[in-house]
Amino acid sequence: MKSMANTKNISIVVLCVSLVIVVLSVVFTTSLTRKLALEEQRKMEIWAEATRQFILADENTDIDFVTSIIEGNNTIPVYMVDADGQLLISRNAAVQMPPIEELNGPIEVKINDEITQYIYYDESTLLYQLRYIPYFQFALIFLFIVIGIYVIYVSQRSEQNRVWAGLSKETAHQLGTPISSLNAWLELLQTDYKDNNNYISHMRADVDRLQVIADRFSKIGSVPALTPTNVTDVLSQTVAYMQARTSTQIKYTLKAEDTLYAKLNAPLFAWVIENLIKNAIDAMNGVGSITLSAFAKGKTVCVDVTDTGKGIEHRRWKTIFQPGYSTKQRGWGLGLCLSKRIIEDYHRGKLFVHQSQINGGTTFRIILEQAVNS
Repeated sequence: MKSMANTKNISIVVLCVSLVIVVLSVVFTTSLTRKLALEEQRKMEIWAEATRQFILADENTDIDFVTSIIEGNNTIPVYMVDADGQLLISRNAAVQMPPIEELNGPIEVKINDEITQYIYYDESTLLYQLRYIPYFQFALIFLFIVIGIYVIYVSQRSEQNRVWAGLSKETAHQLGTPISSLNAWLELLQTDYKDNNNYISHMRADVDRLQVIADRFSKIGSVPALTPTNVTDVLSQTVAYMQARTSTQIKYTLKAEDTLYAKLNAPLFAWVIENLIKNAIDAMNGVGSITLSAFAKGKTVCVDVTDTGKGIEHRRWKTIFQPGYSTKQRGWGLGLCLSKRIIEDYHRGKLFVHQSQINGGTTFRIILEQAVNS
């Protein structure tokens, strides 16, 4: 949880720093663009006056300086038109003049009392590019943020996976020794107390259950084999197991076709169903009904686990799957998180809250890839 908090804080800091950079860049570039635009306007006013002087010059006028000003403009597109808007000359521009409303100006060039011409100009390439620099910078910073958050997310996810795998395998390893010992003791008991086979069979069932749990934990962290499996059979077995170990005040109902196949790992899938049933029992405080429904939908198989419990607020529909989230005083808050990982990471399916109403019950839905019985 601390690692997730640190990751969130780092992401916020990176985002804030990036936004500050973008804002400062936009402010600076906008100011620079405004100054450059004013500078180009002054240049055009001087260019317009130089053009007027060139037109009015006679054979005795030295036009070298005027000509140098006119020819010195190699960046700003300029258009000179007459009073009727007809293009007279252009410089640094295409022959076809853009619409006047898209250009800057006009700058009046008064030749005499009867003739007045006008100069329009467009932005230079430098000014045009400068206007788009903030957008380019924003795109780069946004890309940097996305890549940074993705790297942090992948790193965090990888770290969580290593923790899950390490914890699960260590749990399986620790369970292995006492299970082996219990099996040996059961063999001795079965030899010495042949008349109490009924008790021994119950003990054997519990030891076998411990072995199943150890096997489940050992599969976390490795890629489990997914095979076409009858979902209804797994649900039926799981319901039977849970029904024998929960209060008679819990009513179980299973609604499913006899043959409904999906690609899954039966032990891990049964673990998920058990977790959802236990979660439902806690939500109902040990009194109520649990309905399991399985049905085909397109190329998928949907499994709904519905209870009549206290319900979940809509804003917590995603929060409940986070590690450590629990409404119980005792509990690590790992059941739903582990279940979601098993379904989505190992089975490439989905697990989510399909619907819930306060004091009206909750439905969790699992979506799996449908398979053909081989």
